[in-house]
Amino acid sequence: MDNTFLLPGSAISTGLCVCLGILVFIRIYSLIDQEDRRYMDPLPWKLRLIWPFIQIIANFFCVFLPYEIIEQTEEKLSRTGVSYLLTAEQFIALRIISAIMFPVFAFLVMLGIDNFQPIWLVIAPLLGFLFPDIWLNDTRKRRESAVIRSLPVYLDFITMCVESGLNLQGALGQAMEKAPPGPLRNEFAIVLRDLRSGLSRAEALRRMADRLDISEITSFVSSIIQAEKMGASLATVLRLQSEQRRSERFLRAEKMAMEAPVKLVGPLIIFIFPVTFIVLGFPIVMKFMAEGLL
Repeated sequence: MDNTFLLPGSAISTGLCVCLGILVFIRIYSLIDQEDRRYMDPLPWKLRLIWPFIQIIANFFCVFLPYEIIEQTEEKLSRTGVSYLLTAEQFIALRIISAIMFPVFAFLVMLGIDNFQPIWLVIAPLLGFLFPDIWLNDTRKRRESAVIRSLPVYLDFITMCVESGLNLQGALGQAMEKAPPGPLRNEFAIVLRDLRSGLSRAEALRRMADRLDISEITSFVSSIIQAEKMGASLATVLRLQSEQRRSERFLRAEKMAMEAPVKLVGPLIIFIFPVTFIVLGFPIVMKFMAEGLL
């Protein structure tokens, strides 16, 4: 009789707690000002699922973090282009949520395979907290690769426009219209926006070099600024930069081609050789076993 009343009572209590939690969550979320994302990248669907939680943690917890941590995170985001998607507070909130979700996922997996190991509940939060950083580093590498790969194309367009009589600002605008889309196009768009807002050409280009922090971009910006100071021909400097970047791209492709056989040795030894030995040795072993030699 006691169990008959206990189970419905527990279910009702659980349902009330869940409803109360949802109401409290909605009330807290309603206190947050709506974010203006007109000039930011659209959120991926995975982030949209947890975006209310990110907003709550970012607005009510991350704002109390030291300024140095926020500044360092903001610099990391700006170098990867993720600053158009997340603010520093939102990224830290994402790390906190990831640290909470990883243990839950690990528990469900262990429950599903019926093999509970508490050590994974200790390791999972650390992995979850570091996972956004791993994603950020991977994004930065892919962004750097895309910038370096598209830089010679943009330099060719800019050089042709300058040689035809346009100034650098007009050449950048024409290059953005003709060249392929990518991270470098977004950065040149920011440079044009900075120029229209009143910044000098040297300052706008330096800000782009600081955001990207890529040696090829830094060399390009330094050459442009030096040519302006010395009164050198901008078209000649751009032509030399374009040829140098194209030569570097060719050398980089040669290096990757020479490294490919070395990188294939590991998978060859680990995966292909053992299977080959098994295929060749299996008939021999079976023959010895049939003759009683093994």
